[in-house]
Order: sequence, then C-alpha cells, then structure tokens
Amino acid sequence: MKIAQICPRYDPDIGGVETHVKEISERLVQKGHAVDVITTDPTGKLPEEEIINGVKVIRFRSFAPGNAYFLAPQIYSYLKKQKYDVVHAHSYHAFPAFFAALARPGNKFVFTPHYHRSGHTFFRNLLHKPYRLLGKIIFSRADTIICVSEFEKGLVTEDFNVSGKIEKIPNGINLAEFENLKSQRDERGGKTLLYVGRLEEYKGVQYIIQALPELPEFRIRIVGKGPYEEELHKLADQIGVSDRIEWLKGISREELLQCYASADVFLMLSKHEAYGITVAEALASGTPCIVARGSALDEFVDGVTCIGIEGSDIADKLVESICVLKNNKFEILENQDELMNWEVVTYKIITLYEK
Repeated sequence: MKIAQICPRYDPDIGGVETHVKEISERLVQKGHAVDVITTDPTGKLPEEEIINGVKVIRFRSFAPGNAYFLAPQIYSYLKKQKYDVVHAHSYHAFPAFFAALARPGNKFVFTPHYHRSGHTFFRNLLHKPYRLLGKIIFSRADTIICVSEFEKGLVTEDFNVSGKIEKIPNGINLAEFENLKSQRDERGGKTLLYVGRLEEYKGVQYIIQALPELPEFRIRIVGKGPYEEELHKLADQIGVSDRIEWLKGISREELLQCYASADVFLMLSKHEAYGITVAEALASGTPCIVARGSALDEFVDGVTCIGIEGSDIADKLVESICVLKNNKFEILENQDELMNWEVVTYKIITLYEK
C-alpha cells in the first residue's frame, strides 16, 4: 500500500503524537509499504524533504503561534495532487488533519485524533469552541477513527457522535528495550525524580519543582524542551532548588532508557492526555509513577505501581505520594502485562487499513 501519515510535527521533534507516527511509519516500511509522512516545520530550519529510516518525510512551513495550530494550507494543495491507498491523519488539536480531511486524496481516510477535548491554555480553550465546527468535518469524513484509550473513546463519542466508526488501538512501547532495565531496577542508587516530555504549562512540571523544598533527599531530572522552559528555570531560581535539577534535551534513546532505569519515581502531572507513552515506558522499566487524575492517565492508576493525585494543592499531594512510594518495595509492576508492543499496534493498524 501507499500510505500518507499526516501530523503537525515529526522527528526530530519529540512528543506523544510524534512518537506514535514515527513508530508505526517505520514498521509499515519494514513490512513493505510505502509511507510518506506529511508534516510541518514552523522554524524553516529542517529539510523540506528527506528519508528517515525508509520513511519519506515532507515538511511544509507552518504558522504556529505559541507552538500550536501548525497552520499550513500547503498541505491541502499538495494532497490534492497526490493519490494514496490510505491517508491517516493524526491530532485533532492542529490544522494538518483538517487540510487532509478536505483534500482526502486516498481511497480511505483514517483519523487518530489524540483527543483530550480542551485546549492547553485559556486562550486555546476559547478557540476550541469555534474550532469544533472544523473538527466535526474531520470526524465526518473519516472512514475509521482510532482512539488510543477508553478515556479518549468516551470523549470522542460524547462530543462527535461517531461511536460506530471508532476502533480502539492503544499506543505501544518497545517492550524488548526494557527487559534488561527491569533486572537492573534494584541496583539503582540515590533519590531521583524523573519527568520526560514537552515543557508546557499544562504538563505540570512546575508542581514538581515547587515540591522539591519538601523533598530534600531528592533531585529531579527533566528531559525535554518546550515554550515553558524559561518560566520553569525562573521558578527553580526563585525557590532556590536550581542546583538539584538536571535539564536534559536531545539525548539518545539509550540515554533516555537509562534515565527511566535510574529514576526512583516517574512523574506526569499533565491535565490533558489521550494516552501517556512516557508513563507506559516508565512502568515497563520497573519505575513507579505518580500521575494527575482526570485524563487517560487514570487508566494507569492502580494505587500500587501508579498513584493518581487530583484537586488543588498538587505540590503538597505530590510530596505525600512520593513518601508513600519511596517506602514501598516492588517485586513486579503489574501494569506491564497490559502494555502493548509497537509491533502489535502496527499489525492492528495494517489489519484496519486492509479492511
């Protein structure tokens, strides 16, 4: 099959959607399919076209105020001239999927919305109401909608009345990568908290920093980059914990795996998640997690290997939860049995394409 994957950003950018598209695209190529990833580059610094691990990546310059929206109408013009067996668009929360839905140059149009209903900021949340009209067009034109969690499936069903077209296929992880890490878990030393992801206000990294004065034996390792990074640095300076924070970006996959393995607790306090790949990877590495309640992250919470916190005073509740976890001994993380390998995810998606 000739397949187009449409997404706001792609490798070397990082994030949940970026990881999802990269993992399935490269496996589709390995299985003999031709894959074009059609995406955007707000900076204009990345190659307009290149091959990454067999995947043809085509980038269009986009307008992305606040690192959002990724408005690139050139995607529509390009797709109108192409012909694909399947067009698979990703992310309700940016414009590339809308342009793909309008152009629809494939026999079949698949949509993975990674939907969490609200915007990441007050302003973006306001824009979501008029944008809902455009969103309905994407959902109405999709032959099949793939949701990555029961939480997302419930939101999509409630907001767009498309339950008959929904298939649930969760995000995956590379389970083989974590086999050796699990055996090393008991050998970790020190007290390290870990966050991996984009640095956006809604991700809640500020609460982790605010909790550090009450956790004198802990350091935090923050892996990622994003528009909220400067504010986080200022906060760390103001409360005097900068010397206990390690900021990492652009690290290799092997280095990231070691970060998971060496952490005592993984933290993800995001308010808006359709799945939570980094939480799944932390659990697979044998590291207990603390997450914010109220999104798809709820599905990882079991009260033992993954604790959920909610409401106000997040920093205080975080301190309490960390104290609980550091006194527990884990022989096995039961959630691992529920994690799906990317190979299985790709097989399910190919089956869907062929249907």
